[in-house]
Amino acid sequence: MPMLTELVSYARKHGLITEPGFAPKTVRWAIAVPQAGGFPQVIELGRPGEKRNRGQEFARCPEMPFSAMKSGEQSGRRSHFLVESAEVVGLYGDGAKDERIQAKHSYFTGLLRKAATVMPELEAAADCLDDPSVLERVRQQLSDHRAKPGDKVTLRIGGRFPVDDDAWHDWWRTFLHGLAAEAPARAAKGSAEQKMRCFATGDLVVPARTHPQVGGLGSVGGRVKCSLISFNEAAFESGGLSQSANYAVSEEAATAYRSALDRLLATQAETLAGARVAYWFKESVRDEDNPILALLGRSLTSGDQQELDAYQRVRDLLTALRAGKRPDLGTNRFYGLTLSGAQARAVVRDWMEGRFEELVENVTAWFDDLTIVRREGGGLAPVPKFFAVLSAMVRDPAELPPPLVTKMWRVALRREPIPFDALSRSLARARVAIVQDEPASHARMGLIKAYHVRQSRQKGGHEMSEQVRPYLNEEHPSAAYHCGRLMAVLAALQRAALGDVGAGVVQRYYAAASATPALVLGRLVRTSQFHLNKLEGGLAHWYESKLAGIWGRLRDTVPATLSLEEQSLFALGYYQQLADLRTRKAAEQEPEDVNTETERSESDNESGHH
Repeated sequence: MPMLTELVSYARKHGLITEPGFAPKTVRWAIAVPQAGGFPQVIELGRPGEKRNRGQEFARCPEMPFSAMKSGEQSGRRSHFLVESAEVVGLYGDGAKDERIQAKHSYFTGLLRKAATVMPELEAAADCLDDPSVLERVRQQLSDHRAKPGDKVTLRIGGRFPVDDDAWHDWWRTFLHGLAAEAPARAAKGSAEQKMRCFATGDLVVPARTHPQVGGLGSVGGRVKCSLISFNEAAFESGGLSQSANYAVSEEAATAYRSALDRLLATQAETLAGARVAYWFKESVRDEDNPILALLGRSLTSGDQQELDAYQRVRDLLTALRAGKRPDLGTNRFYGLTLSGAQARAVVRDWMEGRFEELVENVTAWFDDLTIVRREGGGLAPVPKFFAVLSAMVRDPAELPPPLVTKMWRVALRREPIPFDALSRSLARARVAIVQDEPASHARMGLIKAYHVRQSRQKGGHEMSEQVRPYLNEEHPSAAYHCGRLMAVLAALQRAALGDVGAGVVQRYYAAASATPALVLGRLVRTSQFHLNKLEGGLAHWYESKLAGIWGRLRDTVPATLSLEEQSLFALGYYQQLADLRTRKAAEQEPEDVNTETERSESDNESGHH
């Protein structure tokens, strides 16, 4: 399976592969046990005080195999050694009331006492953690630090971390070997004697009976730990194979892919509406060359180099790649994995891989397709961040359906067509903004434009259609587009003649005109003669020529009704015509104010806050 193969490769490249029973772990808190007596102190590891402090990584921590955690008489009551959750170590949160957690706490301190044969100082640590008064103090300190029950905790004794010492390694190997000897006999197929082809490496291996669990999915539907590969019910097994022998992966490869996922979900992942999206590259990529950071609108500064517009930076990178000026990236590859949780299971929602240059091309195309003229005219609007595009589709980002969000992520990275649902939602929000006289969203109008660009591209090659441009296109072949233009000019004419009249032609007629233009626009054009009579000769002539030009495009083809796609072209024509009127105001001596919207600064939604 390519996904597992690449995860194992990532683990190897980053030194994350360890022997079974050992694993790198990132620990947020330590309980400092004084050697001279007294109460322990809870200390924060990593970068104390930082909002996103993950803690300190320890490269070689003891790891109780999942099969051992779930087998035998103590199934579900065993704990890890030296590094465990705050809930288990300190009976923090609901742990003090949960009999199962209490049993795990007792197992944890019991392991400390057993390991004291090789590290005597662990005996004193076990005594502290078995003292109710000490535990109460520890819980209070964890609460003061706002620790979470699932945060990892280790011990510090006399200024040293026992987990960093190798004195316990041989003892731990012997202990795990003893647990394995106690395990019940395996099924005939998939047994310790039978070798199978590993799906991750292609080697002939003894398949792991159970796989280690993945963390980092608790916020997207999963538990603190989830299984990526698990066959814990007979209904999921076949061919007489037992448990994970149904999908053969060696113990080493299983440990490797779990370590890779834990690292990626903690350091290189984004949360997208109920899913975690992890991404990485075959070879390392500097932040300033990372197209995904540009897509997300992250800072791309490098040292003292002044930050460039993300769009321009990606375009420059693409030019350099095509010219062969970046051989360090020319053969690089990109990988993307979307995961969510379903209780104790990790669910793979999507998997992507491809050439790095292709990724840069696709992100550049995303930016190209979203470009749109500023609502006030006079140039192009800044290309919105990815989250701003998502937010433009809904009133509240919490309303975004998770499947649509993950689909849009794929659309951006794989240059796929924009889904109809995205157009429908964007159009609905655009209509509300127009009728309520709110500033038009650049992200929203850019997304509507991008929808039609990609539809055109699907029908006739990969070049952007000349029909759909960032600026006004007076030669556009769609009657719906020109109906929207006509509505914009009529609104501007009314404002020039009557000033601010409150509920003007847009507020009263836009919704109906965008759905049934033939029924509405003819009547509005006839009414416009009244407005023209109120203007001075030169200004009246200017508006007459504008109206005549649009009618010349429409002739007798004003549609009776418009489909939703046509209504979006109506909205695009309306928006681009208004921007064009504002752009040409000085050059053609148009009226002082042709706006039908109040000019305001970008909203938080427009700037990409999510």
